[in-house]
Amino acid sequence: MRATVTPDALPRPEAILWDWDNTLVDGWAAIAAGLNAAFRAFGLPEWSLVEVRARVRRSLRESFPEIFGPDWEAAREIFYAEVRARHLAVLAPMPGAEAALRAAAALAPQGVVSNKQGALLRAEAAHLGWASRFRALVGAGDAAADKPDPAPLRLALAACGVAAGPAVWYVGDTALDMQAARAAGCVAVLLGAAEHDGGLGNAAPDAAFADGHALAAHLLRLAKRG
Repeated sequence: MRATVTPDALPRPEAILWDWDNTLVDGWAAIAAGLNAAFRAFGLPEWSLVEVRARVRRSLRESFPEIFGPDWEAAREIFYAEVRARHLAVLAPMPGAEAALRAAAALAPQGVVSNKQGALLRAEAAHLGWASRFRALVGAGDAAADKPDPAPLRLALAACGVAAGPAVWYVGDTALDMQAARAAGCVAVLLGAAEHDGGLGNAAPDAAFADGHALAAHLLRLAKRG
């Protein structure tokens, strides 16, 4: 098991990259609706919201061929049609997310790296009035490969004008996010306790914060130190 350090041991960030779903926003209802619409169309068992939270990690272009086989592209169209119809209506910021983004803005450039389709990601950021906060909003399909490959993190960092390294934080909620951070040579910061993903031991972050409020308080302390 990887040792998790105290937040005070983290380097002062030169850039902060964020995961999106379950890190900054809760949009799971739309994702679940899209998946279950596709499952129904192909006679597959539906997933509860708890199952969706626990199972959805990789991008669609990686996971759908495994689930739907040769029908995966048809299933993709059903999924996206359902998600587009409802995702903005059910979208909500995670607790403390707004405060954490404001605090981070005083320290470093910010970007988002998500396995949500890029167009959906950018529509959600615009809907919340957050798009201007980020130098980059990189979603699935925007880079040569998706998380946990480092390509999307590198793309976001190029837009931030910062090289990958131990002073770049990638903040996410799953073990896959922590893997992506390390693959890119960045610090892996967990938000929450990853109860939906095998717990803290499975995620193995470099550091962890209980929620967005705790992270915001830490970032404000860093900003005051100058």
